[in-house]
Amino acid sequence: MSRETEPLKENSDVAFTDGPWKLRWRRFCRKRAAVVSLVFVICLIIVAVLAPWVAPHHYRTIFRGDRLSPPSSEYPLGTDNLGRCIFSRLVYGSRISLSVGLVAVGIALVSGVFLGLIAGYFGGTVDNIISRFIDVMLAFPAILLALVIIAILGPNLFNLMIAVGIASIPSYTRLVRGATLSAREETYVEASRAVGTKSMKIIFRHILPNISAPIIVMATLGVAGAILAAASLSFIGLGAPPPTPEWGAMLSGSRNFITRAWWMVTFPGLAITLTVLCINMVGDALRDILDPRLQGKTR
Repeated sequence: MSRETEPLKENSDVAFTDGPWKLRWRRFCRKRAAVVSLVFVICLIIVAVLAPWVAPHHYRTIFRGDRLSPPSSEYPLGTDNLGRCIFSRLVYGSRISLSVGLVAVGIALVSGVFLGLIAGYFGGTVDNIISRFIDVMLAFPAILLALVIIAILGPNLFNLMIAVGIASIPSYTRLVRGATLSAREETYVEASRAVGTKSMKIIFRHILPNISAPIIVMATLGVAGAILAAASLSFIGLGAPPPTPEWGAMLSGSRNFITRAWWMVTFPGLAITLTVLCINMVGDALRDILDPRLQGKTR
């Protein structure tokens, strides 16, 4: 008996080690651009966490005798018009940009997923009310809706996060609603209803885990969109007030010095571009891997 069961144990171990998530990770590792992008994002997160130790100077420190200094060993990316180290400000600014992206996506994700699940599962009047509310929000471009919200709440970093998050709610709501409409007709949902499982338990324990793949992809891409939206709003003066080292605000403050100090506009622009590009690359790879219709193409 023991000899006969040994092969079964070995097979079960192989099945466990080669589970779906490990297979997906292997497919992800085959995408070199996505792996490089993921490494960049991880390094950016580490830099943001360790900003006081990575930055050679504090972002508020002014060196009056070194205004508009080009990149050097003391100032790796040069200084701005006030004499502040651009590299140090970019390092501290990574905290702000990542925080804005994560908080804004968190607001949109929680609100949008909840509304989409409720609308898609219950349907009828509840679905009509939520859908009409989302249609009203979609009548305004996301950036314009964020502008209106900031105009009402006032321009600061916290309100910027709220505005970008609220403006992104319709996208998550529509995605989750559509996925829930399809999932609620599945056999496992009907079986749960038949045994008397409560609706909220079905929604959050059965439906939500089974529609999580597209939500993960949209949330990943949403972080990049939120960072770009926050930088755009800060560029026009509706984001974090000075001297906060927000990348969009740094880019805005360098407009008058493009010809005199190219490094002031180049490095903040590169930081925004590379961050958004790498997060989008990771999101695209996750979409290809998690979408069952594309799994055959990614092998």
